[in-house]
Amino acid sequence: MAEYNYVGDGSPDGTIVVRVATEKLGFYGTTPIVRYADAQAASTYITLKQSTATASTVGLNTEAAMSSLVKQVSCITVAMRNLGLIT
Repeated sequence: MAEYNYVGDGSPDGTIVVRVATEKLGFYGTTPIVRYADAQAASTYITLKQSTATASTVGLNTEAAMSSLVKQVSCITVAMRNLGLIT
C-alpha cells in the first residue's frame, strides 16, 4: 500500500503553504522562488463582444484586448514554469 505525506492538517479553515510573498516555494525539485509579480502585467480585463462581420462571430473586440490576453497568458506561463508546475 502506498504511503503519502499531506501538507494540511485537516483544518476546516484550510491550509496556507507560505505566509508572505517573500517566502520561497518550488515544486517538482525546482529551485524555490518568491511569489512571481510582473510589473508589466496587463492592467485591463478581456472583454468579448459580437463582431460586426456576422451575427455568429464572437471575438476580442480591440487590439488592446488581444494584447492584454497575450500578456496575461505569458505572465501565467512564466510564473508556472518558474515554480516548476509546467515545463
